[in-house]
Amino acid sequence: MELTHAAGDELTAEQLYGLLKLRVDVFVVEQACPYPELDGRDLLPDTVHLWWPPAGEPQAYLRLLAEPGGGFRIGRVCTSEAARRQGWGARLMAAALELTGESEVVLDAQTYAQDFYRRFGFEPEGAPFDEDGIEHITMRRKVARARANHSSS
Repeated sequence: MELTHAAGDELTAEQLYGLLKLRVDVFVVEQACPYPELDGRDLLPDTVHLWWPPAGEPQAYLRLLAEPGGGFRIGRVCTSEAARRQGWGARLMAAALELTGESEVVLDAQTYAQDFYRRFGFEPEGAPFDEDGIEHITMRRKVARARANHSSS
């Protein structure tokens, strides 16, 4: 099955509702973490939403944000309980990184998920921090050219 992606200003009301419902189900209900889910960035034209499946209720999702100083931020990575351990998170990450090209990408990972993000070239940066009662750590994937130059020296 293929993934779907759309810019924030291209989402239908039905798509947005499904994406927000999945995010709330995972982050607010399942993880018991009440936080301000609606941050004003979902409908921006430079926000890209990626999800699976293309039709019906979304089961896996992430959001790609353009960073003000350049590069991108990945966030809201989640999979419904029913769709876990089927590789959808990895497929979404690979698709998001394909969209970012050689740009630097940052994310704030729940600390238990660091190994998952390392598979995609992300490295921890700084100390862990509490975000809404869950320990996170910033992880960064450097510009691809810089990584290639570093590994060849």
